Amino acid sequence: MYKNIIVILLFSSTILNASLFDSNESKNESEIVLPTHSFEVVGEEELEKAAIYDAVGVDNKSFYEFWKEDNPRIKDKLIPILHTSLRAFYDSEGFYDASFNIVKTTEHIKVVIKENTPIEVVDVNITSDYNISSLVTFKKGEIFKAKKFIGIKNEISKKLLEDGYCSNELDAKAYVDLEKHIANIVFHLNKGGVCTFGNVSIVGNKTISDDAIKSRIVAVEGARFSTKLLKDTSDALYGLHSFDSVLINVDRKFYNVIPVDIAVKEMQRPYHFEVGIGYDSYVGSRVHTTITKHNFLGDAKQLEFKFAWSKQEQVFIVNTYQPVFFSMFDLYFGYGTSIGYSNLEYDGFQEEKDFLKVYLDHKSEYLNIMLGFESDIINIYALDNLKDGQELEFAVNEGEFVLVYPFIDITYDKRDSKLNPKYGYYIRYYGELGLSDEDTSIYHKSKLEGRAIYSIGDLTLATVGIVGVIKENSKDSLPESKYFFAGGSFSNRAYGFRELGIIVSNKEDTIYGASTWANLVFEADYPIMGDLYGAIFNDNTMLTDDSYDFKGDIISSVGFGVRYMTPIGPFKLDVGMNIHEPSSYGISFQIGQSF
Repeated sequence: MYKNIIVILLFSSTILNASLFDSNESKNESEIVLPTHSFEVVGEEELEKAAIYDAVGVDNKSFYEFWKEDNPRIKDKLIPILHTSLRAFYDSEGFYDASFNIVKTTEHIKVVIKENTPIEVVDVNITSDYNISSLVTFKKGEIFKAKKFIGIKNEISKKLLEDGYCSNELDAKAYVDLEKHIANIVFHLNKGGVCTFGNVSIVGNKTISDDAIKSRIVAVEGARFSTKLLKDTSDALYGLHSFDSVLINVDRKFYNVIPVDIAVKEMQRPYHFEVGIGYDSYVGSRVHTTITKHNFLGDAKQLEFKFAWSKQEQVFIVNTYQPVFFSMFDLYFGYGTSIGYSNLEYDGFQEEKDFLKVYLDHKSEYLNIMLGFESDIINIYALDNLKDGQELEFAVNEGEFVLVYPFIDITYDKRDSKLNPKYGYYIRYYGELGLSDEDTSIYHKSKLEGRAIYSIGDLTLATVGIVGVIKENSKDSLPESKYFFAGGSFSNRAYGFRELGIIVSNKEDTIYGASTWANLVFEADYPIMGDLYGAIFNDNTMLTDDSYDFKGDIISSVGFGVRYMTPIGPFKLDVGMNIHEPSSYGISFQIGQSF
């Protein structure tokens, strides 16, 4: 079984530059310690003490530092504005009549709070030709909070711009009676007409053509205006890895038509060098390096060399990519190649592979298409390297396999986010057709995957289904790695990556790869605290020997996990176990969402 690296030391050219050229003076600077007072607050009832600490700048242990003593302290420089900070915080939370008695000694600050009667929402009135009821979350009887009111206004404006209404007229007011302690909230909205994108202008590019840039623009002329399309355009342009900065200006408007002005700055340091040293639970100590030349020969082309070495594995790959190879009917098509060699020693056998892949691709707002051709020469040799009592983990089908096949990879992605989706769906189809020669048979391999995500409040529900089939003219004519295996974060989390072979019962599988694969996953995520989420899941896997055989046994697992949200997607830790045999369990780590 091939498992992920668990210990990694990574160095990039950016990190090396920073570490080599930092001045020694900064290392020798002594840390300046500001004078502080211990801090105490009493009398709070509705508001949490931790929120008060944050509002006035008190330093205290984090919620997860349970082993530390509670020792809140406030910097002396914040003491003169302490009353002002408390007043502003309690006003924003709806307690306009709150009073504060601050007692100061030489070492200690004590704040006695009397919250008094808060402002209560007595009426919420909405007049709108656009549905904002789900965004206006104030309810009668709740405490009026100015921060929440401002947030609702911002969310309404954000939603209108996402849906193309750039000429809306929003009038939102909160009428607060401080004597009666009540608030009347009024929203008047006229959504206005639908706006569209206008002409796209590009400046700042020197060695990269307008077509290379336009191939990644989804905020095209005539399309309905949307801030999401602007973000997708920005992400796609940065995805060319050829620009230090991308600025998109949509400040101009002519009768609901908004021109798109794009200013780019080409990358000044196009070389990227990366070295990693780590340990893998299967191949042992491992070194890998990547050398990339971005904007190679202009037009955002890319040249990449990848190398990895360990005692049991050696890999060398050269990749090239040109984002615009030709255009047709205002559609842009890229061109890429990949040539490489890999040699991996398993328990009981060794697989040596040479490969060459060429492809064309097209990327649009929702649809990605890749159409290509690949040739593989795979040699498998039996090895006498098993330890006493050790059994084979994979089947050994010795010999040389020459595979030549065209392939197609189509993705239609309507999720609201690729990093951490809350709504939407995703469909992907992959197919390859093996061409016959004197040693190998014609075969067809296809895999269809579908994902659906829906949220109810803070609860996110997701399901992922996979169906895969291999049809051969001659049985067992392919190397074992071409067949289907399951296990891991994207299929069945009670087992390691590709650990499951053909399933013979709800507790047992074999070392052989399957010709038919069906997988169904259910997951529910819910926030626990801040960016920390909890999850429960159910994974179900069927792997059968015959093509189109969907009557086999199923291994089902259940489990739980935690997700910590980061800017690059959630960091996931999952624990899964076989429903019928809890002793079969797995622990998996992953960065990024599996749905």
